[in-house]
Amino acid sequence: MNNSQRFSFLVAIFGVLPQLLTVSQAGDEVSFNLDVRPILSDRCFACHGFDANHREAHLRLDLSDGKEGAYRTHKGSTALVPKSLKKSELWQRIITTDEDDVMPPADSHKKVLSQSEREIVKRWILQGAKYEKFWAFVPPQAPETPEVKKRDWSDQAIDSHILHRLEKVGIKPSTEADKRTLIRRLSFDLTGLPPTLEEVQAFVADDRSNAYESLVDDLIARPGYGEHMTRYWLDLVRFADSNGMHKDFYRNNFAYRDWVIRAFNDNLGYNDFLRYQLAGDLIPDAGNDAMVASGFNRLHLIIDKGTALPEESHFKNVLDRVTAVGTAFMGLTVQCAQCHDHKYDPITQKDFYSLYAFFNNFDAEPETKGGERDGLQAPFIIMASPEKKQQLADFELQMASLSKELNAAKTAAGKAKVPAEKAALGKKTQAARAKLGSVRKLRNDFDRSISKAMVSKEREEIRPTFVRVRGEYDAPGEQVQRGTPGFLPPLKMAGKVASRLDLAEWFVDPKHPLTARVAVNRFWQQFFGVGLVKTSEDLGTQGEVPSHPELLDHLAVSFVKSGWDIKALVKQMVMSKTYRQSSVATPEQFRKDQENRLLSRGSRFRMDAEMIRDQILVTSGLLSKEMYGRSVKPPQPDGLWRAVSMTNESFKPDTGASIYRRSVYTFWKRAIPPPQMTILNSPIRDACISRRERTNTSTQALLLLNETEYMKAARKLAADALANKELSEQARSISFTKR
Repeated sequence: MNNSQRFSFLVAIFGVLPQLLTVSQAGDEVSFNLDVRPILSDRCFACHGFDANHREAHLRLDLSDGKEGAYRTHKGSTALVPKSLKKSELWQRIITTDEDDVMPPADSHKKVLSQSEREIVKRWILQGAKYEKFWAFVPPQAPETPEVKKRDWSDQAIDSHILHRLEKVGIKPSTEADKRTLIRRLSFDLTGLPPTLEEVQAFVADDRSNAYESLVDDLIARPGYGEHMTRYWLDLVRFADSNGMHKDFYRNNFAYRDWVIRAFNDNLGYNDFLRYQLAGDLIPDAGNDAMVASGFNRLHLIIDKGTALPEESHFKNVLDRVTAVGTAFMGLTVQCAQCHDHKYDPITQKDFYSLYAFFNNFDAEPETKGGERDGLQAPFIIMASPEKKQQLADFELQMASLSKELNAAKTAAGKAKVPAEKAALGKKTQAARAKLGSVRKLRNDFDRSISKAMVSKEREEIRPTFVRVRGEYDAPGEQVQRGTPGFLPPLKMAGKVASRLDLAEWFVDPKHPLTARVAVNRFWQQFFGVGLVKTSEDLGTQGEVPSHPELLDHLAVSFVKSGWDIKALVKQMVMSKTYRQSSVATPEQFRKDQENRLLSRGSRFRMDAEMIRDQILVTSGLLSKEMYGRSVKPPQPDGLWRAVSMTNESFKPDTGASIYRRSVYTFWKRAIPPPQMTILNSPIRDACISRRERTNTSTQALLLLNETEYMKAARKLAADALANKELSEQARSISFTKR
């Protein structure tokens, strides 16, 4: 059962569809986009949708007109006759009890429509069965600020849209949360860390009218803001410290993570954030930042040499790139068109391979010196200062000299004839070998501390791209050129051949219907737990409809007009009265809005794994504030990697203060990521994930109670509290619990 089917099933059980969608009163006009299309998409489009190869009875229910549209008459029957239930074959097939005629048919393994869903379709037909273009594929327009009754609640646009919806279903917004709750909520949401006791006390005592806004500005300006925002992005682009697949070799690519952190802290516009990642290597006079960002296209899994044919490996790499672009920037499941036309969205197989062509032309160079030690596949760049480059050169000279000395000693030992001479030369050989090994280790450790990054680079001669029959790498079909799906705005080319930079400009065109919507929906998800479109990975026809479509469009339009200013967008969200509501809810609020999709109260959701670990470290006084640099390996159980390693690789934890760095810097091995993270629902990062699941299991409780490093942190916190002789026993207890 997919997400949409699961949603419909729950709706049928609890009867809450009318409140979650737009139909709430019997007299309301039914919206095809928001009310009817989700039903048809879930039950009908697989057989009567966009995919011509799997279309039944030459009937499309995603369109009204045309030779296969729902309004046309075929063999004496018409699928939809506006305002007539009797003449509409669709309606008759929905309500029939004949197993041979009922739709959806039993062999489709889809449930028949529930009573509430039937009522929606019935009212839609009686109201004229009007079709609309799919909401997500139409450029957003700035909506009018809705009228509300409770005008004194807020004059902010976000709040007006939320309150308008609440008043429509007869729910009042909650009161504002107390100041202690607000500073904790803000601190966690903006930096991923809790406030200090002193910060809480200062904010509670601050009676200035702008105290809350000042707090927001302060938190957004902190370095921890960029680290926290980056964590979500790393899930989305499946960033890891190993290649995945088979032997899962190490990949030193921390420079990309460092760039993302700096981009968020420096408030790089989202348009440039996108441009640099898609095509930083093609930007004229591109500096290191743009080049490093272009490594977005190289974050995919890498198949080990000798385990797959080069052609197959290349094909899978490019598929992964296109899928990442589709998820991260389009919010669509474009990969569904790899083998055939998309069954639900208007993406043809040819469209898919036209996008594929943009990412099919990366160059490959001979291995750059040093790459083999870092698991990097060319092309990549080395970002070292002149001094560090000289140090590397000095190491190479020392090693060359020692190698020469070792070879000479081995040769002499081989020619020696009295036992004493052999013994002496043998000792000399061992000493030379040990010295060479020592210098090599120093060189390798120093080398790994230097930022390197796999980057994108175009071949001079364009590699041809073909549609792959049934999605098979070795079954080329029609040749295609670089291009974008026809249902979206046309691509503008700066030259004779479309480039990735042209593609990036196409994405950030203000008329593009998806880019801004996808971005603001994910940012909303960070602060409210659920996106305005719950399925943030899929804004297509199989995704859930937005809970507040006009609000989503308002945010998208204002985001573009602000110059794609991420910090301004974030501030707009957390400054809203909607965000500041108490999370305490009345039974009536829970009854009318169980999932808080209408936002009648503050959102409540469990912190992610990284935030839990970081809070444990900071409250115990152990957290290291060191930023950037290579990933670190906090202590883990012995033999952690050996169980999954094909090379008998063993886990070797780091030591010292580095093991207490923030979790965003934790080493991520795809074959077995840190258990502290995955037990609490972190993805393994072999695919692009835009939202994590949240579960409650016994292993999570056992982890928090028994994990060795967490126990050490608890002892440290207890020892600090006991050591403070200035506090009374009662005050010491309060200090302990407040932290």
